[in-house]
Amino acid sequence: MSHTTSTQAPALTPIVIPPAAPAPTPPKLAINPDKLNAFLGRALNDMGAAFMTSLIILGERLGLYRAMAGAGPLTPGELAKKTETDERYVREWLCAQAASGYVTYDPATARFTLPDEQALLLAVDSGPAYLPAAYQVIASTVADEPQLRETFRTGFGFGWHQHNTGLFEGTERFFRPSYAANLINTWIPSLTGVEAKLKAGGSVADVGCGHGASTILMAQAFPATQFIGYDYHEPSVVHARAAAKAAGVDGRVRFEVASAAAYPGNNYDLVTFFDCLHDMGDPVAAARHVRSTLKPDGTWLVVEPFAGDRVEDNLNPVGRVFYAASTMICTPASRAQEKGLALGAQAGESRLRAVVQEGGFTRFRRAAETPFNLVLEARP
Repeated sequence: MSHTTSTQAPALTPIVIPPAAPAPTPPKLAINPDKLNAFLGRALNDMGAAFMTSLIILGERLGLYRAMAGAGPLTPGELAKKTETDERYVREWLCAQAASGYVTYDPATARFTLPDEQALLLAVDSGPAYLPAAYQVIASTVADEPQLRETFRTGFGFGWHQHNTGLFEGTERFFRPSYAANLINTWIPSLTGVEAKLKAGGSVADVGCGHGASTILMAQAFPATQFIGYDYHEPSVVHARAAAKAAGVDGRVRFEVASAAAYPGNNYDLVTFFDCLHDMGDPVAAARHVRSTLKPDGTWLVVEPFAGDRVEDNLNPVGRVFYAASTMICTPASRAQEKGLALGAQAGESRLRAVVQEGGFTRFRRAAETPFNLVLEARP
């Protein structure tokens, strides 16, 4: 650092104010008032849904939904007492829930009720679907929006590992109920000869296993078979190991850090990819590697988000959710990897078939489906 000893005031640099940029010319729009009002109503509904993200997460973490489940009509004060929370905040939260149709309100008694149908999806994490977990995923994409915004400008990727931990936790908690409801009872029995092999004792690689929910479910159902879960994300592998130990299957399940195109082992009876093939930068290379690690009569189970082959097939509520998730999670994840094919979460069966066949598989079919998943079987 230098210091001046001069007693003279330094010369001032004139400040130049640039001329203001001209305001952009408004686009010329032909407005239909009825269409305008209809869209405004849709947008207003979406605003309320967006605000509900925080309220649903808050309701789960404070135990508000669980306290209301099966409890019948409650006043805000009663719910606050049950959950050791502040009555005034609880009253405002309940009013927002009632306005959204998540709870009902009886003006005669000033009490709120969580209907059993809503309770099943909001308070039971082992039910057919657990909505608070989905909202945890949504919140994670909002938190990561500044970084994801840059991917639109640069075309670069944003890897799965770069997201905040809410994505990893929410994804496992949201997908686990669907896997628990379908994997053992429907999906595996739909595969040619696979269930008998697993009952007799086989070997399975669960690739892209994340927190290990699918691997652990299979290990619990087929105690004679050995399971290995692979994922490139080391923190998820650490979590999966702890989950396997808690489930009492760590002696028959192990989890290792490895990518889909380079995981070790061979002669697997079954290789599974749950909701992850479309996230890969080079899914064809992954398919080739799967082919090289299977037994000659082995099977590749590919579970993917439900989608039609054309954009217009997917312009519906399910497609809306999946396209949004694909924009913020799946496409950036693929772009962050080598090749960056970016299939997207709405790839559709035809594109998936092409990937699988280019990877060396000769037999491919849709073995099962749900409103949210395509269950695909590939064989050498």
